[in-house]
Formats: sequence, C-alpha cells, structure tokens
Amino acid sequence: MFITFEGPEGGGKSTQARLLAERLHTTGYPVALTREPGGTPAGKAIRAIWDDPARSDLLPITDLLLLCADRAQHVGSLIRPALERGEIVISDRYADSTRAYQGYGSGLDVDVMETLLQIATGGLTPDLTLLLDIPAAEGLARRHSASQSGASPLDRLDQRSLEYHERVHAGYLKLAAQEPARWVTLDARTDLKTLSERIWQIVQARLAQLPHS
Repeated sequence: MFITFEGPEGGGKSTQARLLAERLHTTGYPVALTREPGGTPAGKAIRAIWDDPARSDLLPITDLLLLCADRAQHVGSLIRPALERGEIVISDRYADSTRAYQGYGSGLDVDVMETLLQIATGGLTPDLTLLLDIPAAEGLARRHSASQSGASPLDRLDQRSLEYHERVHAGYLKLAAQEPARWVTLDARTDLKTLSERIWQIVQARLAQLPHS
C-alpha cells in the first residue's frame, strides 16, 4: 500500500507521517517512511539545492526538472522495491505536490508537467492521499513561528508570497475534488492527537479492504 501526505506549508505532514509509520510498525506492519525531495542519497543532494534560500533565481521549469529527477530515483530505488517486498510506503509529499506548487502555484504548462511526471513515476499512483488542509496564511504563520523558535529554518518556498501559497492551497482542493476515491481531506488545525487518531482510522479501513487482509 502506498500512502502519501500532501498539503500547504505548515500543515504538519511530516509529524503525522511519522506518527502513522510508528503506529503501523508497532501493530506489526512492515513500513517504509520517506519524503520528497530527499528520500534517497541522490535526493538529499537535490534537496540541498531545492531548500537553499540563496537559490531564489531558479526558474519554475528548473524546479520541475529537479523534482522529477528526485522522484525518478525515489520511485525506482526506494518506493517500488519496498512495495514489491510487501511494505506499506508512506511518503511525505509526492507527485501531487508538483501539481499544486509548480502547476497551480507557478503556472507551468499542464501537459509538459504531466508528461514529465509520468516519466518520473512510471505511472505509480498512491493508493491513499491524505490532504492536511490549512489556509495559506495560517500555514505560513506556523512555519515562521517554527523558524523563529529554531525548530525548522525557512526554505525557498516558505519565502514566496502569500498569493503564491493561496494558489497552491486552491490547487490542492481542486486535485482532491477530482479524485475523491484516493484523496481524504483533513483539517490540519485539529489537535495533533485527534488528527493522528482520525488518520489511523482511515488507514485501518483501507487496509481492511486489501485482498490479503
């Protein structure tokens, strides 16, 4: 089973992905927890470029190509092999992030973007995508607060305009509406424990539907 966490900045995706992985592992499921960009050694090098605030001159098409390079390596060397071993793969971001940020946010050509995503993923689509939804202004406020406390430094995306992040947020809602069977939208402003429990209930229900369950 392939599960992805998506959403605007400040929604708590990384925390909830980790909590889900820990609970699945404790329950006895084999789990691979990963992220994009940076889920592989090559991906970490790409992420170093991607996160660098000094790289504000990178063009949207450059962003897209960097992310697709990271994703091709990620799928080929980590995600597909883990799925073939029967593991549950949980990824903090995947191809839908590119659709939201580079598509809706930066306005890249949809056909070009989808062609590159198809090449990078080999057509691999998540079984379940959890959208941790939060208004752009609130999510950015969370990120800036975390940065000021020293917990998480701001990256290039965090420093983009509120208007950009509002386009990304709207894009996520459109993506979720297009595939309601795959996407589940959750309010990221819900307290951490309650949200974690809701995610666990959703994942349990999906696992119960698998043929081998």
